[in-house]
Amino acid sequence: MAQPQNQDVAAAQNQGATAADRPPLRVGMIGYAFMGAAHTQGWLTAGRVFDLPRRPVLAALCGRDEAAVRRMADRHGWATTETDWRALVARDDIDLVDICTPGDSHAEIALAALAAGKHVLCEKPLANSVAEAEAMAAAADAAQQRGRVAMVGFNYRRLPAIALARRMITEGRLGTLRHVRLTYLQDWLVDPDFPLTWRLRREAAGSGALGDLGAHIIDLAQYLAGEPLAGVSGLTRTFVRERPLPGGPSADGGVGTVTVDDTALFTARFPSGAVASFEASRFAAGRKNSLRVELNGERGSLAFDLERLNELAYHDHTEPAAHAGFRRILVTEPDHPYLDAWWPPGHGLGYEHTFVHQVRDLIHALAEGRRPEPSFADGLQVQRVLAAVEESAEKDSVYTTVD
Repeated sequence: MAQPQNQDVAAAQNQGATAADRPPLRVGMIGYAFMGAAHTQGWLTAGRVFDLPRRPVLAALCGRDEAAVRRMADRHGWATTETDWRALVARDDIDLVDICTPGDSHAEIALAALAAGKHVLCEKPLANSVAEAEAMAAAADAAQQRGRVAMVGFNYRRLPAIALARRMITEGRLGTLRHVRLTYLQDWLVDPDFPLTWRLRREAAGSGALGDLGAHIIDLAQYLAGEPLAGVSGLTRTFVRERPLPGGPSADGGVGTVTVDDTALFTARFPSGAVASFEASRFAAGRKNSLRVELNGERGSLAFDLERLNELAYHDHTEPAAHAGFRRILVTEPDHPYLDAWWPPGHGLGYEHTFVHQVRDLIHALAEGRRPEPSFADGLQVQRVLAAVEESAEKDSVYTTVD
C-alpha cells in the first residue's frame, strides 16, 4: 500500500502556483458538534501545511438549530449556513459533502449527495446496518465511474505512528503475523446519572461502544494486517439499562431505556491464520481515550498507545537475546509519514492533525481520480464485522459452561 508522501504528481504539477490559483474545493458540512469541529480544523489547516492540488473553501455549514449553526459558522469561518441538509446537497456551489451527523442519517445523506454529483466524506461507522452500508458502497462505486469519490472517516489511520507501523509491516519487519490485539477504552458512561444521549439509543447510533469505538479498532486491525477479518466470536453487555432523559422529568418518570451495548469483547481470525482480540468499553474508569494496539509476528512486534501518539514501540526478534527488547521510535522525523510538512524532529503532533491528514489524502485522491482509502467498501467491511459480532453476542454462545 502506498504511503503518504507530501510531493506527488498532482502537487508537482502545481509547483509555483499560489493557493489562490488552484481550483477551489467547495465544502458543505452537515453537523457541527464535536466531530464537526474536528473536521473543520482539517479543512482549515490542510492547505496551509500541505501542497494541495485543490484549495479547500468552507462554503456552507448545516445544522437544525439556526442560531447554533450560525455561531459555529462565524467562529470557524464558514461562509453560509443551512438548516436543511437537502438544501445544502442541492446547491450548485458545493463540490463535496462532509457528513458529521449521527449514524441514522449517514445513508440517506450520502446517497443523496452522490446522486447529486458531489464528492462525499462520511464519518464512521459508515452506516447503522449492513444493508445501508451495501447501498452506500454500491452508490460510491457508481459515482467513481462519474469521477466522484467517497471516503469514510477512520481518522486514526492518519496518525504518523500508525502509518509508519503499516509501512514497517508491509516491508516485512514483523514477518508472518500471529497475534493482533486492540483495546479502546473510555469512561464517560461510568456515572449512572449521565443522561440518555443519542449515542445510547440504537435507532440513532446503531450500536454502543461496539460501533463507536469498536469500528475504529476493527478498521485499524484490518488496515495494519492488510487483510479483512474472516470470523468473530463476541460478547456484549449493557451495565446501566436506564438513564435520565436529557430534558429532565417527564410523564414517563424522567428516565429512558439504554438500547445499545456499554462494552464489547470479541476474538477474531484472519484468512492468513493470524488471530485477533478486541475490547471496546465506555465503562473503563480512569481511561479517557485509551486506544492500544499490539501486533506480534515471527520476526518481531509493534505496539502503539494513543496516549503517547508520537511514539511507536518496536521489537526486532532477529536480534541476539542479550540486547533485544522493545525500543521506542519517536515518530517525528521528516521521512516518517506526513511529517515532512510539519515541525522539526522532536516536535510532536496531536489528535487534531489526523483530520488535517485526512483532508490532505482525500484531496489528492480526488484530484487524481483514484479511489480514496478508506473507501466506502472498506466501511462496508467494518460494518459486516460489527454485525457479525452482534450476531455472535446475541447467540450468547461465547462460553462453554465450566463444571
